[in-house]
Amino acid sequence: MRVQLASETDLDGFRREARALLASRARPAQVEWSVEGGQEDLFAADETVMEPQGPAPALRVPPAFVELCQHVLLHREPQRFALLYRLLWRLAHEPNLRHDPLDPDMLQAREFAQAVRRDIHKMHAFVRFRPVGDAGDGAQPLHVAWYEPAHRIVEAVAPWFQRRFANMRWAILTPDACVEWDGSVLQLRPGASRAEAPPPDAGEQLWLTYYRNIFNPARLKLATMQKEMPRRYWPNLPEAQLIAPLAAEARERSTRMIEQPASTPLRRIPIAPAATTMLPPEGLPRLNAAMQQCRTCPIGALATQAVAGEGPLAPRLMFVGEQPGDQEDLRGRPFVGPAGQLLERAFAEAGIVREEVYLTNAVRHFKYDLRGKHRIHKTPSQQEALACLHWLREEIALVRPRALVALGATAARSLLGRSVVVRAERGTWLARGDGLQVLVTLHPSALLRLPVSQQARAFEEFVTDLRRAAA
Repeated sequence: MRVQLASETDLDGFRREARALLASRARPAQVEWSVEGGQEDLFAADETVMEPQGPAPALRVPPAFVELCQHVLLHREPQRFALLYRLLWRLAHEPNLRHDPLDPDMLQAREFAQAVRRDIHKMHAFVRFRPVGDAGDGAQPLHVAWYEPAHRIVEAVAPWFQRRFANMRWAILTPDACVEWDGSVLQLRPGASRAEAPPPDAGEQLWLTYYRNIFNPARLKLATMQKEMPRRYWPNLPEAQLIAPLAAEARERSTRMIEQPASTPLRRIPIAPAATTMLPPEGLPRLNAAMQQCRTCPIGALATQAVAGEGPLAPRLMFVGEQPGDQEDLRGRPFVGPAGQLLERAFAEAGIVREEVYLTNAVRHFKYDLRGKHRIHKTPSQQEALACLHWLREEIALVRPRALVALGATAARSLLGRSVVVRAERGTWLARGDGLQVLVTLHPSALLRLPVSQQARAFEEFVTDLRRAAA
């Protein structure tokens, strides 16, 4: 069964055809996706008629999945249509799929979407306009940029450039498609060749002079710079020609900066008196109530609430994570977000019952960066973890666990009082000063951030650590 879409980014066509395929109960393996004008299979059967076979299964997908589809369809992977239809089919027939954070198809789709979002971010940052034409007739000059995106994102990013440069006439040329804004109408047209891109202009020299003067040799980190600005974008960036010579002389310039005498501050801010130490609470309820009032470090003012631990007293194991996440902050319970779901899945594999262990965190408030509507997790500093340490110590004294499990480096440092390289010391019992044993392993959120190809093995190793803790 062949389905042909109007273009490589035909989202409406895909939604329409996917609905028809689901209604006709066409299995993913029976469907071959193609695009009008693309390479055709001369031996493929021309079957496009799909008859409904009874009522289609009711399918309501979460808004996040719709957003996921919008990004995945912009990826250059030829099998993206088949992947999305397979996910739709499985969502209709496997309701638990949406709660499985390690499903290979879902991980593949998220990886595609992440690559597209990263490409959109790079295009926002690396498009360089150059004025062309003579503006002597009073008309605004046309600013033209040449760009080669990794994926088919031109139509998706055009509204962003329209808002950003609303008062400027501009055009962005790419091999896939071109977009032009004349101040009132946004137009799309077929792709162009690099030969149509304008040559360097006088303003470019001014930009290079500015870039050369703001370059700080003491902060040069070539690996990080190439991660944020990969070499594939350099041919379109005028400043890229300066990177090699500036990097070559960075060491000498840094040495000269170090040899300069230290500057003397004009004034010093007096040290504030130490904050009043809170009275030690009696019992977990009073401990948790006092925790809600804590503002020893700034992150407490941004979070919804302090998230206390939960579980029975005197448990066999007490699991200590890093800090509450977005869902934990909103619901006031530890490990209820995606990382908590993964931890429960690992518990099931290791034979651990969540209700029989105690779950808590080293830091009690959610630290994050606000990006648009999203709160993005941010690792707490050592000072912030230290400010929360007395809550953890008092909680351990009240809960009285027989052993501790540190999930991640922040928890391990809080429990052992020293820096811990998790991958080097994981899976072995370590002793605390008070005699309690601590087993160190990864935080489940670290598994979620791994590349798809490494997640299955990392999950097995994580379960092995938990089995050793429960033994």
